Amino acid sequence: PTQTRRQRQMCIRDTSPRATFGSVLDVIEEVTERYYKYRDSPSPATMAAFFQMRDRYKRLLDLSEVPPAAREEEGVETFRLLWAVIARLDLPELEDIPDAAADEESEPPTLWRIPGTEITIARVEEGARSGEYLFSADTVERARSFHQMVRELPYLRPVPLGDLSRMQQQITGWMIPMAWVETFPGWVNTLILGQVLWKWFAVLLLFGLASGAVIAVFRWSRRRPKKSSLRSCMRYLSTPLAILVLVPFLDYLCSNQIVTSGIAAEAPFFVIEVARNIALSGLIWLTASWSAEAMVASPWVRPGSLDANLIRLGSRTVGIMAIIILLFQTAAAVGIPVYGLVAGAGVGGVAIALAARSTLENFLGTINLFGDRPVRVGDFCRYGEDASPGWQRTGTVEEIGLRSTRIRGLDRTVTTIPNADFANMHIVNLTNRDRIVFRPTLMLRYETTFDQLRLVLVKLRELLLAHPRVTDDPARVRFAGFGDYSLNVEIFAYINTSDWNEFLGIQEDINLRILKIVEEVGSGFAIPSRLYLARDG
Repeated sequence: PTQTRRQRQMCIRDTSPRATFGSVLDVIEEVTERYYKYRDSPSPATMAAFFQMRDRYKRLLDLSEVPPAAREEEGVETFRLLWAVIARLDLPELEDIPDAAADEESEPPTLWRIPGTEITIARVEEGARSGEYLFSADTVERARSFHQMVRELPYLRPVPLGDLSRMQQQITGWMIPMAWVETFPGWVNTLILGQVLWKWFAVLLLFGLASGAVIAVFRWSRRRPKKSSLRSCMRYLSTPLAILVLVPFLDYLCSNQIVTSGIAAEAPFFVIEVARNIALSGLIWLTASWSAEAMVASPWVRPGSLDANLIRLGSRTVGIMAIIILLFQTAAAVGIPVYGLVAGAGVGGVAIALAARSTLENFLGTINLFGDRPVRVGDFCRYGEDASPGWQRTGTVEEIGLRSTRIRGLDRTVTTIPNADFANMHIVNLTNRDRIVFRPTLMLRYETTFDQLRLVLVKLRELLLAHPRVTDDPARVRFAGFGDYSLNVEIFAYINTSDWNEFLGIQEDINLRILKIVEEVGSGFAIPSRLYLARDG
């Protein structure tokens, strides 16, 4: 028999119904041997040797229709049910089961059913295991109903403990020796949803302790005093980190020590999968938010600026995308049809985009403002269709948000402009000036003589060239021409400052000196008039 089993084990890839069924018989025989070794001398080594068989018999099943999170337990349960059915049937000889085609011209068989049953070994047509013969997905789905049909029939072959159901219900990890389990009173082994009562108590106790630990960490993280932003972030991260640390222990204890079974055996693993992804979502969200706030708090980013808002938007986008991906992974793991949700999300996204057109326009305006950077928070500017001088459309930028920009005017009122409109306006950034132009026009009386006018021009030029805050080039004074009621003298110079208040002070100083020069020369400023009275010389 050992030699025959070794010969059957040579069919590693199960390339025919005969090879697959032979592998099933090999696995049943070896599982039985390892079970008794483990039962008689429980230890990590014998347990590992016994549980290693899971990978072997799961490879004989087509679990493609089973949710990923449940494949481990579903594979174990399905194999046990099929084993219980096969142990009650009259099986054909291996030589009577179809093998691979005898020659290349013959078509290999596509499927084979155990005589008198609907248990099917079929060829996989697509995927990574294409061409292999496995117990079909339909057989996996109907394994419980097959077992229900034959459970009253006697076993025709020996099975551990004389009952496979009892073996599966009582098997435990090496930390809980099966010799202890066999001494439990009968009521403790009462079946509830295919699992004995004491295992339900153990699972509930385990999850209760884990929940209590998470709650304790959560409360501790909220009571600690704030010392720094990094420590505050680490305190908030302690809860999802605690969940991520506990999840592998729960998974190990449920799978390898308590060994859950029955119809509800997948429930703990669904809970574990959901808890893991929720913890990862919280971890990513908190990390992204803290990173954004740390960058905003840096000296080179102003809190209310567009850069700060875009940094926050970027962090939230990363967090939301990660959460969405984890949600889809969780949905796929528990068997929810993800592709239908994606299609629905696409249709819903189009509807939302149509309904939120103005919001999208403002967001695109925000991107334009970020790219062009015509103004920043704190800049003094003029805005409007032509940005002409006027105090009504002049003010200081207080905030550039994701939807609108707020400007505080000279009258201390706040104007809120949607970014879609603001990005299309003419914007004059007054703060970015390196110098401020000084360009008055002096209107002297017509009584000013030629010599007086020449002296005014000379003294004004000397004033500009000698003043420490007036740039040398250009600094010009010119007799511009004859006005309706005055002789016009134009002054053009740049004041070496970008601060408006400072400019007003310098301008005042220069104007006072101009007034003094005009008085010293003996001239005066013209008064607008329509009637001119003078005595002819």
